[in-house]
Amino acid sequence: MSLSPPLSASRSRPAAVGASHSGPVADPPGPLLQGREFAWTPADFARVRALIYQRAGISLHEGKQAMVYSRLARRLRETGHGSFQSYLDWLESQVGAEGREWQEFVNALTTNLTAFFREPHHFELLAAHLRSKPAGTRWRAWCNAASTGEEPYSIAITALETLGPHAPFQLMASDIDSRVLATAAQGVYRLDNVKGLSQERLQRFFLRGKGTNAGLVRVKPELRRMIEFLQINLMSESWPFKEPFDLVFCRNVMIYFDAPTQRRVLERIHRVLRPGGLLFVGHAENFSEARDLFTLRGKTVYERR
Repeated sequence: MSLSPPLSASRSRPAAVGASHSGPVADPPGPLLQGREFAWTPADFARVRALIYQRAGISLHEGKQAMVYSRLARRLRETGHGSFQSYLDWLESQVGAEGREWQEFVNALTTNLTAFFREPHHFELLAAHLRSKPAGTRWRAWCNAASTGEEPYSIAITALETLGPHAPFQLMASDIDSRVLATAAQGVYRLDNVKGLSQERLQRFFLRGKGTNAGLVRVKPELRRMIEFLQINLMSESWPFKEPFDLVFCRNVMIYFDAPTQRRVLERIHRVLRPGGLLFVGHAENFSEARDLFTLRGKTVYERR
């Protein structure tokens, strides 16, 4: 089937702030230009650091100065500001409906590294957990770092394969970044993004593009209908949920938070999970200090007490 109208696919974004691979060396102090378009000082970085922590809970270390400069320099160009001081002054003046630049600021500094069935052992454990309950069991799941959609669609595929097409499985998928969330909701990907999937999964769950959409695939409607996408900042005072979840995927999120923020988010996840519910976290995340909230169930999988 052809995909109509022509759609743009998810593009790989630069390695994000705080990514696990080795980052750039921290800049030396002083008001530096050094071939840069804009002067960049330690005071500018300290200010950005404080603002993104307040808005998104992200904790930036000194080694990320060059990356932060690169990301935010684009915002200076697009908004017509000639210095970081001018841009940040203007940003902090944005309130209410006028505050859309705050979202662009957060979008620029958040992390969006993802793939279909990344950390595959999680999906094997998920399938086994779904099979362990009686047929017809109602499931509620939340993926709170949906990024461009590969993770929530992987969860939904696992549920369909395990429970069948008519099982009561509801998946909420959220992210703080509005741009990647729009890509996730669209569900269109380049063939390179799905090359790790089997031909059986590609045929069952995706439509291949033709004509102007050649080289793209789109998730099938039955897969897309399983997921509700919504924008959520984990730092928000309240989360828009009325019923508890059986499963929460919070993978490769906490590594960008400091210890107090991690604890605060874990406590809130504990409140929205049913007793016995499962929390899936990233391969570099360890919450052994939260034994009062969760017990280790498997490799980077915790059970709510």
